[in-house]
Amino acid sequence: MLKAILWDVDGTLAETERDGHRVAFNQAFEAFGLPWRWDVERYGELLRITGGRERILHDMAGRGDAPVLADERERLARELHARKNALYAQLLASEHTALRPGVVSLMDEARRAGLRQAIVTTTSRVNVDALLRLQFGASWHTRFAAVVCGEDVRDKKPHPEAYEHCLRLLDIGPLEAVAIEDSPGGVAAARAASVPVVVPRSAYFATATIDGAIAIGPGLHTRRGWQPRCAGAQDDDGPVSLDNLRDWCAQMESVSQFS
Repeated sequence: MLKAILWDVDGTLAETERDGHRVAFNQAFEAFGLPWRWDVERYGELLRITGGRERILHDMAGRGDAPVLADERERLARELHARKNALYAQLLASEHTALRPGVVSLMDEARRAGLRQAIVTTTSRVNVDALLRLQFGASWHTRFAAVVCGEDVRDKKPHPEAYEHCLRLLDIGPLEAVAIEDSPGGVAAARAASVPVVVPRSAYFATATIDGAIAIGPGLHTRRGWQPRCAGAQDDDGPVSLDNLRDWCAQMESVSQFS
């Protein structure tokens, strides 16, 4: 029986990567007087590395103008990441960044049905607050039974720790939940915790090979284009519903992989 929906954030709740986080990173580099810039393609490559500070460190490893000593790199990465997070919050507010279509309707339906919902992300808590405060106000956290962020785990996605921690907080088994993720790493994290995963594809992972999801489609805003097909999709092009999630979960024993 489905008892909870576990939501990823970046790319899943909102398209925040390309025109949000990436832009804020570049603004932070500029603020520190660094000539580094991540274009759209480079940032897409860096998304294979989970965590903003970790992306900076990974990128610095290939730069001749980065600090040589490891502790200096770590200090610079922490300072850059902190500045980037502050700039990201300002950017979200100035751009009036909205959640992806279909997200709020599914959240509201689940809430009316009495399902618990949780945030399971390895981005920083300040980034989650910046996005959800903008959408739901200062009391946004009351909409969720648990909020697991990067600060709450030692190992970030694709490691399953964030999902395992969330399941403990909710006191439910993995098959009593469904995760909603957009990236291969996020899907891998949920599956490693034995949580079924539904994937509304995002801009950066529109064509990525994703293994182990119980359903993959273009977004929660439409019932068309999903594999397996949404029940009633031939007659109704409304948003993905709670019944669709339940149906996919019921089918998961016979459906293990999509590309």
